[in-house]
Amino acid sequence: MAEAAIAFGSNLGDRQRHIALAIDHLTRDDRVEIIGLSHFHETEPWGDPDQDRYINACALVTTDLTPQELLARCLEVEESLGRVRDPANRYGPRTIDLDIIFYDDVKLDEPDLVLPHPRLFERAFVLVPLIEVTGERIIAGRSLDQALSGLDASGVRRFETLEPL
Repeated sequence: MAEAAIAFGSNLGDRQRHIALAIDHLTRDDRVEIIGLSHFHETEPWGDPDQDRYINACALVTTDLTPQELLARCLEVEESLGRVRDPANRYGPRTIDLDIIFYDDVKLDEPDLVLPHPRLFERAFVLVPLIEVTGERIIAGRSLDQALSGLDASGVRRFETLEPL
């Protein structure tokens, strides 16, 4: 079994519900088991600041899916929840977004999948919840805590209310 981290984000509609449903849909495949889940965090948009705030979270999972199969599963979850990809607006609003942050210590550089995630160390909105579920993990030779210390995390605030499904 491999250990992987998946980041979730939503800034359209019922953001909390979209993430909760994505987590539920992801684990309907019995080959993906969540072993850790961060709190939800409300965050500033990244890449395109002219949009609503996001809710972000990270899950630590075990899986016997390959990295490519896990990516396909994540894309299925996004599609099932109405994600529409706009190539002209890569960082635009979305109902749901799932990103594989790491998969064991695998390093991949394929057209559709780069591991670890290529912008991991640039995004406090990923690092804050990721550290909650992984602790002081080293990824690609870098400490997550050290990476976060070099970023402005003031726009990442723990989101206290979560409505049940």
